[in-house]
Amino acid sequence: MPVTTAPPPRAPDAQQRKLLWHRLIFGLWYRPVEVLDEARDRSVWGAAAFLSLLCGALGTLANDSFWVQWGVSPLLALEAMAIGSLVMMLASLLLGAATHAIARRLGGNGRFAPTASLFVVLFWASDLPRLILDTWLPAGSVPVRAAASVTAAFGYALATLLIRGQHHLPTHRAVAAVSLQMLAAVTLLKFPPGSA
Repeated sequence: MPVTTAPPPRAPDAQQRKLLWHRLIFGLWYRPVEVLDEARDRSVWGAAAFLSLLCGALGTLANDSFWVQWGVSPLLALEAMAIGSLVMMLASLLLGAATHAIARRLGGNGRFAPTASLFVVLFWASDLPRLILDTWLPAGSVPVRAAASVTAAFGYALATLLIRGQHHLPTHRAVAAVSLQMLAAVTLLKFPPGSA
């Protein structure tokens, strides 16, 4: 009777491998198409929450009122930072949900969780350089405003790639799906009133 051996276990393919946070966050900068393709149909709520809270904290540190409050009461300043970070996380989720809803209205067929969570990740991952500069330099300085312009354009392109891939939409519809909320977020966060 012939002896049969079990086939060797197959290595997990790209869809089965765990997508590590650092590969997702930093990979968006140097290989965005590959990373978004690898992340397709995956929910990345952990990375989205982490980035939202981190960027909310960085945004608070860049605010002069935080340091004034810190001089009076560090505990109250930290509470304000925590509240601001939570607000940023909720606002990010709303932006992701709005993007998903508009994409579906335009004929997209993607799922909510991957679209919304990846939108939050790419939005804040693309904004990190500006936030870091804004923490150390005056808000209206040339390097901060230049970083805001570059990261805004990069985030817009990433969001378009995301919606095109997740919802299988043509490029012009993907652009339409992300335009309103990206422009609103850029105006309020990257170029707030009074920053000129």
